Amino acid sequence: MTRPLHLNLYINGCGHHAAAWRHPLSSVEQLGSIAYFEGLAQTAERGLFDAVFFADGQAIGPVADGPGGFLEPITALAAMSRATTHIGLVTTVSSTFYTPFHAARLLASLDHISDGRVGWNVVTSMWDAEARNHGLERMPTHAERYDRADEFVQVVLALWDSWADEALHYDRAGRFADPAGVRSIDHVGEFFRVDGPLTVPRPPQGNPVLFQAGASDPGRALAARRAEAVYAVAADLPSAQEYYRDLKHRILQTGRQADAVPILPGLVTYVGSTEAEALAKQRELDELLPAADSLRQLAQFIGQDCSAWELDDPMPSLVPLGEFTGPQGRYATILQICSTVAGHAGGRLSVRQLLGRLAAGGGHATMVGTPEQIADEMIRWVDERGADGFNLMPPTLPTGVDDFVDHVVPVLQQRGVFRRQYAGRTLRSHLGLARPVGRAPLLPATRG
Repeated sequence: MTRPLHLNLYINGCGHHAAAWRHPLSSVEQLGSIAYFEGLAQTAERGLFDAVFFADGQAIGPVADGPGGFLEPITALAAMSRATTHIGLVTTVSSTFYTPFHAARLLASLDHISDGRVGWNVVTSMWDAEARNHGLERMPTHAERYDRADEFVQVVLALWDSWADEALHYDRAGRFADPAGVRSIDHVGEFFRVDGPLTVPRPPQGNPVLFQAGASDPGRALAARRAEAVYAVAADLPSAQEYYRDLKHRILQTGRQADAVPILPGLVTYVGSTEAEALAKQRELDELLPAADSLRQLAQFIGQDCSAWELDDPMPSLVPLGEFTGPQGRYATILQICSTVAGHAGGRLSVRQLLGRLAAGGGHATMVGTPEQIADEMIRWVDERGADGFNLMPPTLPTGVDDFVDHVVPVLQQRGVFRRQYAGRTLRSHLGLARPVGRAPLLPATRG
């Protein structure tokens, strides 16, 4: 029997295709308007999505190449919460640059403002340019970042647990809150010292939902220990299944229920009334890519000069991964895309097609076709244990999410794998997650 699937909208400027902002009908002039983002959240809510996700970075690239960010996510999500009633609101939080107290207070406040619809995607960040914006010379080592992240999560959860659910009395003739239900956490660790308690009472969800997206071994280990939902990267079903099996096994080894942690790979979709129409939408965006710049970037990824390559010629053969001497991660992704597309289409993809795939989601899955074709493939991924749902990454916004909500969601509903109405009002209820009880030990009260 097909399992119900989860849907999340990953909001990214004008869309996830690098050339989306260049389209004559793009939304690029609206990126500083909160009304634009409120509209995206309202569309996702109309489609009964679990949540919208606002990623964040602490540095930007060359500004001429396109928008690299605009509004700060937590500020934007606070406004978007007032324009919606059910949709979850998820934001990136960097454990390398935030302190636990700061993050716990912001997210608890947003959970109260939204009546329990907040999630936080914990990242460790990765670029030295980000570090220099926070007073560091360079990023800490990979291992140190993940050690800090684990302690960071532990302290944030303890701060949310520093207020008992029943602590607030609102007794005008007596006490506002029971001092015995508000406790210090007195944390002293390798990276943080935090007395507590938090200045914000316990959030409506107990704890906002914890997402994680690490693909490395330390990232998978952190997700297995802590995550309540996972954003994943997989270009095809076999790689999705490998990640799914590994992470579910790791979750079980921690003593948790693996089925209680949904895994959501990223998904780029081009929807058309016919497959030819969907392919034409994809090609239209790909043709907006600046050819010289795109080929120059590809040359860096694959370690050879591409400047004379014809965009509509088949991709030349590339050396196997074991013979490549440059950075392995991106090169492995390129090999995987070439193999996946060639196998699906029955021939080698063109140079332009590869550039387009890299420009729209990178190593994430891409599905191009009619609503029925896309829905069937999504269901196959869920049935064959490659996903519990998807983190939708429309190549264009708002048109890409409009297409999906108006045409793919009804097919998913007809197939019996997606809700026809919200069953609850919190993000936890959408994801089927229990509201947590206090996890941190309650220490003797130190403040009366």
